[in-house]
This record gives sequence, structure tokens and C-alpha cells, in this order.
Amino acid sequence: MNEQNAKLKLLRSAPIPKALVSLGIPIMIGMLINALYNLADAYFVGGLGESPMGAISIVFPLGQVVVGLGLMFGNGAASYLSRLLGSGDKNTADTVASTALYSSILVGAILIIFTAVFLRPILILLGATETIMPYALIYGRIYILSCIFNVFNVTMNNIVASEGAAKITMCALLSGAIINIGLDPLFIYTFHMGVAGAAIATAISQFISTLVYLSYVLKKKSAFTFSIKAFAPTKEIFTEILKIGIPTLTFQLLTSLSIALINRASNGYGDAVIAGMGAVTRITSMGTLVVFGFLKGFQPIAGFSYGAKNFKRLRQSIKISILWSTVFCIFAGLLMIIFSAQIISQFANGNKEMLFIGQKSLRANGFSFFLFGFYTVYSSLFLALGKGTAGFILGACRQGICFIPVILLLPKILGINGILYAQPVADVLSVIVTVFMALDLHKKLSKEESSLNLTCCAR
Repeated sequence: MNEQNAKLKLLRSAPIPKALVSLGIPIMIGMLINALYNLADAYFVGGLGESPMGAISIVFPLGQVVVGLGLMFGNGAASYLSRLLGSGDKNTADTVASTALYSSILVGAILIIFTAVFLRPILILLGATETIMPYALIYGRIYILSCIFNVFNVTMNNIVASEGAAKITMCALLSGAIINIGLDPLFIYTFHMGVAGAAIATAISQFISTLVYLSYVLKKKSAFTFSIKAFAPTKEIFTEILKIGIPTLTFQLLTSLSIALINRASNGYGDAVIAGMGAVTRITSMGTLVVFGFLKGFQPIAGFSYGAKNFKRLRQSIKISILWSTVFCIFAGLLMIIFSAQIISQFANGNKEMLFIGQKSLRANGFSFFLFGFYTVYSSLFLALGKGTAGFILGACRQGICFIPVILLLPKILGINGILYAQPVADVLSVIVTVFMALDLHKKLSKEESSLNLTCCAR
């Protein structure tokens, strides 16, 4: 109980820099390591050739869709849970946590079975060429089935983050990542299992992360009580979960769609272009996951402060989060720009075309990454405050509303350069939208604060 009180105190009254570091840094480290094992797959599979490398790039969006279900229930519940803890409603919080967890597992299992049955036609839609298809089928059949563990992990990741238990998330992600990085070369090369070895290593690592979360729950260290009896899929609970969860799922689907559209646009230029763009996606995802991880610490602080009507604390958390995330994004972007050749060469296995494509794209993405922190703080903030519609619109910009028209039109105008520059152009457009939505949000928060102050004075 003392540990639970300490976590709630961190959300309620700890200095914002301390709270952000305590909540955000452990999750950020965990997600960074998680991104590293995605890179490890690409690095070790890259040694097998451009077609196997292209295969994991093709399958990657499928896993993101399945994981999106965990995000839908987990992130949707997390926003609601932080606000419930802020208002002191522990009983409802237990019901919401249980309902979100069991719902995600059930829906995830259904989608995984469907995907496994129709894997080949799905891979064709995602842009698999004849040379990539055999590897994509081998990797995909194992990887997709193992995603049931990841659905559980992602849901729990968000739920425990909402209670301020950042360290358990770091431990779960870190343990899985270390196992994956260690098993990849063993299964791929020592046991000569090729892409199947990469998929099996990933499956085992996800299972290890699941065991960490199960241990946390079974030892009753969580602020929430998970129980089948508490499972209550009522209209009220699902409305609160899904008004944030559906936008979150949509973001994940758009992420998968954007990767699929890049793969399809690259299809006519050969496996080396698909592999090169796949490497860039995984490299930039390291930066994006660090920001997302840090903002997992920001979201419960923002949601708790808003639920407690502590507007001063809310504003302070926004300012500091923007500053810190932007400093990181500029640093990471400069690394992508300056060391683009050295970074891409780790995945190209001497393929000059893949190196040229990847280097050019990574540089462009490095420049636009400068803006990513500002954009992500506000897309996270709207969801943390329970403003689902606005959060949906803003979150859908970067890889949906802005990206889809760009990737469909720009390659027709610029050819292969249109593929390389599509995401950076969409990034700039998304930040422009963010500025206008952020100004409107702050006006509404000021009015809400003024109204609260008048009510308190009247009493």
C-alpha cells in the first residue's frame, strides 16, 4: 500500500521535472531497448540478403495492426484510469482495468486467427514481391501468432503507466529486448533457421515480457485489482475507453497503412528500395519510440492534474515536456543527418542501391524529426485529457490526413524522390495543424480554469 501511495503522490504533488523523470525515463529506456530489438531483427536478417530484409519490412505493419488492439484498450483505459485516480474513484478504476485487459486479449485472438488464415493475400496487398513472398510467409506465420503476447504486453504497459508504475514497464520491455537480441544471431545463423529464427526469437522475447507483467499482477503490486468478476463491458465503460482507444487504434492502423503505402510505391523499383525504406522506418522508429516512451510519463501526470482540476500543474507539465522532447528530437535528427551513411550501411550488407536510397531518405527524415516532439506532446495531451475527437484529428495527421495524399501524389510528380520525402513533407504539414489546435486548447483550458475559480469564490 505504501508503494501505491508513493506512486499516486508522484502524480499528485511531486515537482514536474522529478515526476517526468521518474515516470517517463524508465518507460523511455524500455521502449528504446524495444526499438533496438526491432533493429536487431533488421540487422541480423539484413545479412541474409535484400529479399529476407524486404520480407520483415512487409510483415512489420501486420504486427503493428495487432498491437494496435492492445493500444486501443490499454491507452483508452489509461487516460480514463488516470482521471479516476485523480478523482479518487478506486472501485471504478479496478473495473475499467479488468475490462480493458480481458477485452484486448479476446479481440486480439480473433484478429490473429483471421490474419493467419488469410496471410498470403494480405501480404500481396502489403506489397510483397514474388522473391519476397516465401520469406514473408515463413516469418509472418510465426510472428503473427506470437502477437497475442504483445497484445497483452501493450495493454498492461499502458495500464501500469497510468498508475505511475514506470519501472515495471521498463523491466518488462528490457527483459524481452535482451532475450531477443541474444537469440537472434543464435537462431538465424548458429542454428541456420534464417527468417524463421528471427520470428521465433521475437516470440520468445514477447513471452518473457508477459511473464514480467503477470508477476507484477499476481504479487498484487498494482494499484488496480484485476479479476474476471470485475469484467464489466458496459456501455459507459466502453464509451470512455473507446473514445480515446479508437483514435489510438486509428493512429496505429495509419502507421501500418503508411508503411504499406511506402512498400507498394517502392514495389516497382525493386527489393532494394523496399529494404532500404524498411531500414529507415526502423531507424526513425527508435527516435519516435523514445519520445512516445517519455510522453507515457507525461500522460498520467496531465490526466491526473486535469482530473484534480490542477491547471497550474497541467500547464507546467506541458511546457517542460515540449522543451525536453524538442531538445531530444533535434539531437536525434542531427545524428540521422550527419551519420546517415554509417547508420544505413549496417543494414545494407554492401548493397549500393539500398545504401543510396536509405541514406537519402534518412537525411530528410532527420530534418523533419526536429518537429516531432512538439507534435507528439499535443497529440498525447488531447488523449490524456479525454478529448477524443480533437486527439483523433491531430493524431491522424502525421501518417493519415497529411501523409496519405502526399504519398499518393508526390511519387507521381518526383518519382522515387517522392517516396523518400513523403514522410518529412507530412511531418511539416502536421506541425502546422498542431499549432492551431494547441492555441484553441489553451483558450478552452483558460476558460475552464476561470469558471472553476468563479465557482470557488462564490462558495
